[in-house]
Amino acid sequence: MKAKIILLITLALLAGTVCTAKENPPVPASTPSVQKQPLKRNLGCTGCHTDIKADKNHNLACSDCHLGNNAANHKKNAHKNMLAAPAAPGNMKKICGRCHKKQVATCAQSLHFTLKNAVNAVRAHFSLTPVLSDLRQIPETEKQNSKEWLVNDLLRRQCLRCHVYTAGDRYPYVQRGIGCAACHLQFTDGQLKDHVFRRPTEHQCLSCHYGNHVGSDYSGKFEHDFNWEYRTPYTTRSRYLRPYGIELHNLVPDIHSQKGLTCLDCHNGQQLSGKEKPVQCITCHRAGITSPLPANVNKEDNDFFLTTIKDGTLHRIPQLVHPAHARYRGRVACQVCHAQWGFYDRPTHLMLSYLEDADPWERLTIQSSSAAEAFLEHNLNSDDDELSPSMPDAINGKQKPGIWLMGFTQRRWKDLIIKKDNDGIIKVFRPILDLRLSAVSEDEDVLFDNLQGKGKSLLPYTPHTTGPAGLFYEQRFIHLLEKKQPKPISGQ
Repeated sequence: MKAKIILLITLALLAGTVCTAKENPPVPASTPSVQKQPLKRNLGCTGCHTDIKADKNHNLACSDCHLGNNAANHKKNAHKNMLAAPAAPGNMKKICGRCHKKQVATCAQSLHFTLKNAVNAVRAHFSLTPVLSDLRQIPETEKQNSKEWLVNDLLRRQCLRCHVYTAGDRYPYVQRGIGCAACHLQFTDGQLKDHVFRRPTEHQCLSCHYGNHVGSDYSGKFEHDFNWEYRTPYTTRSRYLRPYGIELHNLVPDIHSQKGLTCLDCHNGQQLSGKEKPVQCITCHRAGITSPLPANVNKEDNDFFLTTIKDGTLHRIPQLVHPAHARYRGRVACQVCHAQWGFYDRPTHLMLSYLEDADPWERLTIQSSSAAEAFLEHNLNSDDDELSPSMPDAINGKQKPGIWLMGFTQRRWKDLIIKKDNDGIIKVFRPILDLRLSAVSEDEDVLFDNLQGKGKSLLPYTPHTTGPAGLFYEQRFIHLLEKKQPKPISGQ
């Protein structure tokens, strides 16, 4: 019996030894070293920027446009003398102009680049001289407390935030490229989507033509009031998407937009660059009579058809046959009858403030200006030290003290303003220059209070809200027509 017990214990010990040996195999005396292979990287820009692909018409080396060294594989060497924005106005002649010399030359003189009409309209309204040929000529007036200083600062830091020298405000649908890239490259939420150069789409057009300006009305967009009582959602303080900086009313789009036409179907590149006169309604609706047919309009038998740039759809163009067109031609502008609604924001109040106190603006924290909103939001709701008011100069990019704040007495889209212009033609007007300028110093001294210009505040414009004229179209303008004098009776 004792011998059996000893035998069982011996077998158990042997079994444990075998299991332990299997779970813990012997370690070799020395482990061979593993040689690390260096990471292979292709030479050139695409060795790092692997997701960058240009379109077939720009299948060039990256350094052909961005300069730098395309043969290097080290960032410091590759980026030496590199141009981050070769399409910027200061670079486009040297870079884009090598292949697109004529286009660059004409665009540089176009109103999209110079904005001279808008600049001079505001300056003339406040009796400032001389006439400027380019927005970059707006003086940086050092002497404060003068009207010239206030108006020029308004232009440089508040009005001109949507031009090709800046990448736009910090809103998702507004941020874009500069120079040629502002129109011809696609940006999403401020990030370059690709290196495909394309015709501008409405997305690019509206990155500047938003905010109750001609262009946003084409798609039926009208901004809510800034006051929190007139915006939606009414109560939330949570962040939510405001593509253009503020909520929008969805009104009736222009009939051409409803039919699928985009901006470039009427405003082609030749017109936008200033080489051709702007298109008029009668260019297509009296096709071939007053001016040559546009490139995308063709005649087939007795009909005229427009081919859309976006997808090549054919649209038959109705010609003017109603007798009213002949009766009032040359006396009444088309949109007097056909505009469905227009922008009617008046007056516009603008104040340059050097005060840190934001409490009076609690109801107006939405400003359609990201710099103003960031300042108000912080000083109203943050426990950190208050920010000093400042915003950048949109022409040279320099940060300057003081911040422009804005509000309106009322915002409406009804009751079109119909008036007779200086040329005798009855047109639609809007209060473009119905401005009130104020300024207050950091010591709470009132520098300006409700400064108004001496020029006309109502200016003619063309609402892009075309639709049917309706039965009572004449009631819009009949009171402005000159009454014909009765013919004298013969013999008297």
